Amino acid sequence: MTRNGLHHVTAIAGRAQDNLDFYTRTLGLRLVKKTVNFDDPGAYHLYYGDAAGSPGTILTFFPWEHAAPGRAGAGELQETVFRIPLSAIGFWTSRLQSCGVERAQHFGETLLRFRDPDGMRLALAGVPGIEAEPAWDNGEVPLEYAIRGFHSVSLMLDRTAATGAILSDVFGFAEVARQGSVTRYQAEGTAIGGIVDLQEVGGFLPARLGRGSVHHLAFRAADDAAEAEMVRKLAANHGLHTTEQKDRNYFRSVYFREPGHVLFEIATDIPGFDVDEPAESLGTMLKLPAFLETHRAAIESALPELV
Repeated sequence: MTRNGLHHVTAIAGRAQDNLDFYTRTLGLRLVKKTVNFDDPGAYHLYYGDAAGSPGTILTFFPWEHAAPGRAGAGELQETVFRIPLSAIGFWTSRLQSCGVERAQHFGETLLRFRDPDGMRLALAGVPGIEAEPAWDNGEVPLEYAIRGFHSVSLMLDRTAATGAILSDVFGFAEVARQGSVTRYQAEGTAIGGIVDLQEVGGFLPARLGRGSVHHLAFRAADDAAEAEMVRKLAANHGLHTTEQKDRNYFRSVYFREPGHVLFEIATDIPGFDVDEPAESLGTMLKLPAFLETHRAAIESALPELV
């Protein structure tokens, strides 16, 4: 079965405890995996999502406490949008008052725009008729108001045509609407994580990566064969080449810079987040890849305690 859409978004945070508190308590997401940055094991890699850690619900962070703030600009993912029931708009408007929440209309939908403690741009999109969809219920946010995965992401690019061609040809999206300088692409039949908005801002100041910035955006591939076909299309049709496949324990990934300079990842749906701990206890233990297990004591002593 073909699976298209977003797999996860990875961003840069500051203090790990502040990040954990905001995403699990304020937003009510589940911490589905607590591990380390495989390339920088002195820092956590925290994954938040739905109860199962489903593709299309996962927002991850590298908490680098002393990272300088990022700067918004062209060549970066600018806004990450979650889905909530339309009936929950009032609840979240009240709950997010301290986050500078603002109500807006975008492509005919009601959005609540706000920022996390590190300045990352987030929004909640009110979607009618999703009240019965499953959601994580941890007592922080009532189930009827809880987040139901990603709605969309918005990329700010100098030019959008070449990126749009990749979304359509490689990732199974199609252009469905335009609003001013923004073109909306949607993956047919994908309710969760199925929308990418491209905003064209020719001549705008380039983004600078830092705290509050998105590091990369990952798209779904059902398995290794689907990922390999995407890699083939990128090379044959767009002249773009990816890294070698990297085993991230919970998915297998390749990376490349799309024409607008955003770092894209292709991540497999398999094996999933329950490969190294039971589904009912996801996120409760520090999990390390096999090549780091012999260094566990040193890694644990260097990481800040999370409560």
